Amino acid sequence: MKLTYDISEVRPYINWIYFFHAWSMNGLGGAEKDALLADAGQMLDSWQGLCHTYAVFEVLEANSDGDDLLIGSVRIPMLRQQRPAVAGQSNLCLADFVRPLASGVKDRVGAFATTVDPSMEKVHRDDVYLHLLSQVLCDRLAEATAELMHLQVRRTYWGYAPDENLSMSDLLAERYQGIRPAVGYPSLPDTSLNFILSDLVGMKQIGIQLTETGMMQPHASVSGLMFAHPQARYFDLGQIGDDQLHDYARRRGLPVAYVRRFLSTRLAAPASV
Repeated sequence: MKLTYDISEVRPYINWIYFFHAWSMNGLGGAEKDALLADAGQMLDSWQGLCHTYAVFEVLEANSDGDDLLIGSVRIPMLRQQRPAVAGQSNLCLADFVRPLASGVKDRVGAFATTVDPSMEKVHRDDVYLHLLSQVLCDRLAEATAELMHLQVRRTYWGYAPDENLSMSDLLAERYQGIRPAVGYPSLPDTSLNFILSDLVGMKQIGIQLTETGMMQPHASVSGLMFAHPQARYFDLGQIGDDQLHDYARRRGLPVAYVRRFLSTRLAAPASV
């Protein structure tokens, strides 16, 4: 399903903490911060009625099979923590939050992508400050679009939380049921998964093109998966050992050297002899 949003619809869902983080201004106050927020507000006002953000998503039948997700007829291997974040906890994998194939009962998983009008990233090329401001705002709007879309999916389109009624602060603090891990983030670091997600949801419908490395254009785009399990939570994979790299490449049906390119920042250093 494709959704189109006015700037005014997604603006309330902007997480300004991350906006100020991009400017290294978190925790600071004063006139400089107020002026930056005012400039951001003026730019958002200038886009209202002229620009839009977009989302595309599908909620599909799914099961887990070991560390793999089976979404429709598509098998998507996942990665598992090799060390839990807290001693005594299980090593987590996103496939853990989906009913196993052996249960004989179908579950569901969502896949999504969000983006902005490409023109929004190209404004003010002759002004370094305003161009940077537009880029940061575009990133925040793509994330805000994912926030609003996910809310609508939970309440209506998937409908597993129809009575959800959270404040904006609770939404931004992720106090809802389920998770939406994004590609490139700690539990889903392999950007080559975008090639699979693009086929599942049709990213081209909203103007997203993929580079050879699976990066999305426009840059201000977000993609990922949605899980409804009440115990689903975000986690960091941490470092990936060489044994899991080889197993993951085997399950993806891809050469180890190719997969290594996408996971290079996550690979553990070889043990010294």
